[in-house]
Parts: sequence; C-alpha cells; structure tokens
Amino acid sequence: MAVVAMVLFSFADFALKRAADEGVKPYHSVMVQAWFFSSSMILYAYFSGQLVPVPAALWGAAAGLCMVIGFSAFTRSLMGEPVSIQAPVFRLNFIIAALVGFVFFGEALTPLKGLALLLALLAVWLLLGNTRGAISRRALAQVLVATVAVGMANVLHKFGLRAGALPETLVAAQACVFVSVATLQTLVIEKKIAPPRVAFRYPVVCAYLFLIGFLMLVRGLAVGEASVLVPISQMGFVVTAMLGITLLGERLTTRKVAGLIAALASLAAFAI
Repeated sequence: MAVVAMVLFSFADFALKRAADEGVKPYHSVMVQAWFFSSSMILYAYFSGQLVPVPAALWGAAAGLCMVIGFSAFTRSLMGEPVSIQAPVFRLNFIIAALVGFVFFGEALTPLKGLALLLALLAVWLLLGNTRGAISRRALAQVLVATVAVGMANVLHKFGLRAGALPETLVAAQACVFVSVATLQTLVIEKKIAPPRVAFRYPVVCAYLFLIGFLMLVRGLAVGEASVLVPISQMGFVVTAMLGITLLGERLTTRKVAGLIAALASLAAFAI
C-alpha cells in the first residue's frame, strides 16, 4: 500500500508542477484539488459504510488544516522552480513521521531503519546539489514550510487511527476541512470564486492521484508502523525528479544520479 501511495504521490507532484508551469495560481490549484478530492472522498466513505463520525476523527480534521498549509506552500514553491529540487525537499517530511513513531508510538529504531533514514537524507542532499542560484530563497522557505506541515498531517492520521477512527473516516474528516479552508482562502484573496478553465486540467488529476494515495497510506498505517510506511510513501521524489529531468529538460548531473541511487537503496532498506 505504501509503495502504491509513493508512485501516485510522485505523479501528483509532477502534475502540480505542470499546473504551475501553465500559470495556474497556487490557491486555484489547491482549491480545485480540494473540490474533487473532498467530494469524492466523502461520497466513497459514506457509500462504503466507512463514514463513522467519532471524536477521534478530529485528528483527521487537524490533518486537513495542515494539508492546506502544506500544499499551498508547495504549489507556490514550484512557480518557476525545478521540480527535481523542490520535490525531494518536500518529500523529506517523512522524517517527522519516523521520529514521532520512534518517540510516541514505541516503534523500534533498528539498525536497518537507521541506515534507511541516513540513505534518504543522503539522497536528498545529493539531489539538491549546489542549489545556490538554482532556486530562490523564498521558494526554499516555502517548500520547507510545506515539508513540516505535510509531515505533521501524516503524524496526525496515525494518532487518529490509534484513537479508534476508521481510515476512510479520517480522510473524509481531512477532506471536509481541506475543501472549506481552500475555498475560503481563494474567496479572501480574490473576493470571488471563479477559477479559470486551465485550473481544472492538472489539479483534477492531482485530486484523484492524492485521493487513492492517501487511502492506501492510511489503510497501511492502520496495520503497519509509521516509521516504515510514511518514509516509503514519500520516496516518490525519485520518480518526480526523473520526470522533471526527462520531460522538462531539467539538468541531469552525476550528483543527481548518485542521489537517485541512494534513494532507491533507502527504499529497499525500509521495505526490508
């Protein structure tokens, strides 16, 4: 489930980059994603009989707020910036989930997990390369905010699962807050809700990629360790970086190749 989520998240990140390249405003991109993601998720949870309102679902609602903050910041960071740099930083959010898993959930920090974390950090460092002049400080700050926010969202889902909420209920609660805040954000900024037609191209694709990916991840977290599954799900930056290099013509260096190899080695260690 975590590997499926990883692949879906990687293509979603790339679709967000394509939307940014086409001039879709970040808040329009996030809002349109929220419309399709949230409506589909709530309907799915209801008709599958998995929408069971319980107090523990509030953890999912809190995760929804973190998601709005995270994806708004990440989408802004992609404007005119290389996705092969921004995506690896953004997906570093798994470190937060791994650390919380060790400290609060009593998950074992084995030598293999430690090696996997070190390899993941090495991969990101190598993929970033010498970013001086490659990305703006503002974009780097935005992607760091996104990293922390989405990392916290993944942790909140684990707390909700441990408190007794069903995976679908948690994601539905996340969806309710996600769509409300994302739409309100656009209303406050533009004083109206009228996204252009282009905003319905890639963001809609993102919505369904994220929908299936989050369901896979949360279902996996219901039975597996956060310190293993969240890192695997976030390692999709390897695929995103490769897409950016091959399809968008972003520069391929020896250092980036080494980073991709390190990332794959980290994924293998986590999977074992």
